Amino acid sequence: MNFNIPFKDLSKSEKIQLYVQHTQPALNKKALFSDGSKFYRFPAEPTSKDEITIRFRAGRNNVDTVYLIYCGERVVMNLFKNDELFDYYEITIPPTDKTIEYYFEVVAGKQRCIYNKRGAMLEPQPYYNFKISPNFSTPDWAKGAVFYQIFVDRFYNGDKDNDVLDNEYIYIGEGTTKVEDWDKYPAAMGVREFYGGDLQGVLDKLDYLKDLGVDVIYLNPIFVSPSNHKYDIQDYDYVDPHFGVIKSDKGQVLPEGAKDNKKATKYINRVTNKVNLEASNKLFIKLTEEIHKRGMKVILDGVFNHCGSFNKWLDKECIYEKQEGYEKGAYVDKKSPYHTFFKFFEEDWPYNYKYDGWWGHDTLPKLNYEESPKLYEYILKIAKKWVSPPYNADGWRLDVAADLGHTAEYNHKFWRDFRKAVKEANPDAIILAEHYGDPGAWLEGDQWDTVMNYDAFMEPLTWFLTGVEKHSDEFRGDLLGNHQSFFDAMSHHMSRFHYQSLEVAMNELSNHDHSRFLTRTNRKVGRTHTLGPEAANENVNKGVFKEAVVVQMTWPGAPTLYYGDEAGVCGWTDPDNRRTYPWGKEDKELVSFHKDVIGIHKKSDALMRGSLKFLYGEQNVISYGRFTNEEEVVVILNNDEAEKTIKIPVWEIGIFDNEVLVSLLTTSEEGHSKEKTEYIVEKGFITITMPPISSVILGCKQ
Repeated sequence: MNFNIPFKDLSKSEKIQLYVQHTQPALNKKALFSDGSKFYRFPAEPTSKDEITIRFRAGRNNVDTVYLIYCGERVVMNLFKNDELFDYYEITIPPTDKTIEYYFEVVAGKQRCIYNKRGAMLEPQPYYNFKISPNFSTPDWAKGAVFYQIFVDRFYNGDKDNDVLDNEYIYIGEGTTKVEDWDKYPAAMGVREFYGGDLQGVLDKLDYLKDLGVDVIYLNPIFVSPSNHKYDIQDYDYVDPHFGVIKSDKGQVLPEGAKDNKKATKYINRVTNKVNLEASNKLFIKLTEEIHKRGMKVILDGVFNHCGSFNKWLDKECIYEKQEGYEKGAYVDKKSPYHTFFKFFEEDWPYNYKYDGWWGHDTLPKLNYEESPKLYEYILKIAKKWVSPPYNADGWRLDVAADLGHTAEYNHKFWRDFRKAVKEANPDAIILAEHYGDPGAWLEGDQWDTVMNYDAFMEPLTWFLTGVEKHSDEFRGDLLGNHQSFFDAMSHHMSRFHYQSLEVAMNELSNHDHSRFLTRTNRKVGRTHTLGPEAANENVNKGVFKEAVVVQMTWPGAPTLYYGDEAGVCGWTDPDNRRTYPWGKEDKELVSFHKDVIGIHKKSDALMRGSLKFLYGEQNVISYGRFTNEEEVVVILNNDEAEKTIKIPVWEIGIFDNEVLVSLLTTSEEGHSKEKTEYIVEKGFITITMPPISSVILGCKQ
């Protein structure tokens, strides 16, 4: 139509077309919704034998037709119910054993749009298609569960008889140190410092964790290893006696002037004597039994890309060379049965130090799976062993999982076999990987269940609330308070997950590899060796931290606390983030706040399993809703130094006019409150005044 022609000169048909365009209601894109949750797709985790019903929501009487586009077909969906606000469409598709990709096409008169994981779009974008992988399920116990990560050496010392001693052995050129002052800051090169935390300490604090509201305990590595972090495994078959039980304690610490560990007889006895090793494994059995008695789960850290130079298969330290019951290590002897476990660059035996180390670190020899079927089978047995009786761990967190192997093809093959082995041993075990970047290739149902959620949780939230990168290495003023960047990053990265993976994703604010979130609130760039550890405590903002925890407890996934965050622990990135838990010196208001917000999370099906919809944003302000068929929750954050009065379109998650929303919890820089304040819905909106640096969780009044 030529809109430069005066109306009186248009043809009759052109006048009718123009009239229709101006009188037809606009397509209400904010009303459109679907996702992979249990209301919009069921079964939510279909098998290859299940018919699958897919649903879609549109504004009441607002659209003419909704099509499901999948497998080259364009199928009309059926209107099956409506309410005051919305029409609901559904269609059932036949069983399949292949991955299905789909999106929706919505038609309203001459208006048309596509709807996918990112929402309404003008044209199809396959990258954001919805996906269904038949036979892919994640453990129900992990969906929305509250995880608690423990770096064992720094949590609680329950048995002082197993402490690492001064100069018990040498690691990376220097002797070990037993730290007597529990409150001492970790040294900048503190890998040889030991504070004495152990599994007995975890046992002693299980009731604290249960009272806090924890569902799942995630332990950083606990197997025999020379460092305090234990990502350099020495023996995958046994719990480290320094974390477990030392029954036989013969031998001596290193004599003064010793340059290697051949005379570290106390250490050698502690970690090679089967009496100690078996007793330590029995303590872990007891720990899992006590965790399970309290209705909690426990997952272990699996470090399978590399091991440590102390490892019995390599034995660079010659710890096992003369010990009864152990074969010669591959470093010691070319004829070692473990020779193929590692890649050697030269024929230089005995004591061949020319082997492949992960990222060049000789303390972290890379495991050579491609050339060693024996290694491959050994590690799969380890994977099964610890999730099977009598140990009964509830799953694995996998360290640097995308690095394992020498090619992408082999990596995926290994994790397919790993999944099969673990799930056969314990079908309800979780497989959760450390991963940065797009995890989609591993989350198709045949490898990992989910990931540590950096890209679709920790990073966008950190940038929005603090403007600081997760290591505290960079400040970005353009991302601080940038609501659009937050929504865009979250929705983009969340699109890479199947919904069942998203529901169990580990949503952390802090962990053992990154600065403590409370420290990031000071908006400083630094590390312990540049600014000193005390600077990590300065000018922190507990109000901003509480905003972050509110998001953590109301976002899809498994909120994961890093030990001590709930007590106000600060710290730069590794190693300062590994400070001890401040028993007796906790920030009691923060602990109380965590109990309250965890309690709200666990009582709400909408927060545990519901859909997510962004509702409102402006500079320093975000609001979103979580909702099911039966419940709606609204979350609002004001990260500004000024008070804000805002209108939130709560109708978008199905809240009707004249309904009353009640504050379940509010936070501020001063504290938090469960005092009830009511907000009446008028014309689909609530109006609320948010104090500076505050958050609120609202639920519908019953």
